[in-house]
Amino acid sequence: MRELLNKIKWDKKYDFNKVTVWYISRGEINDTGILRGEDIINIGKNFLETKNGMIPYHRIIKVEYEGKEFKF
Repeated sequence: MRELLNKIKWDKKYDFNKVTVWYISRGEINDTGILRGEDIINIGKNFLETKNGMIPYHRIIKVEYEGKEFKF
């Protein structure tokens, strides 16, 4: 997951702000949270650091770019 997000972030053919990350978030509707690329502060070794906290990679369900799912 980390490698995929780093590829999107650093490859000049992508705009990281067009990324959407779906993740397990207990307490949210359907236990699913949605995060936009602009909300990601850092792609860490074990977690995504966001404006609202840390998300471990094992909770990420899917990554989309411009509405299309990235396969990993």
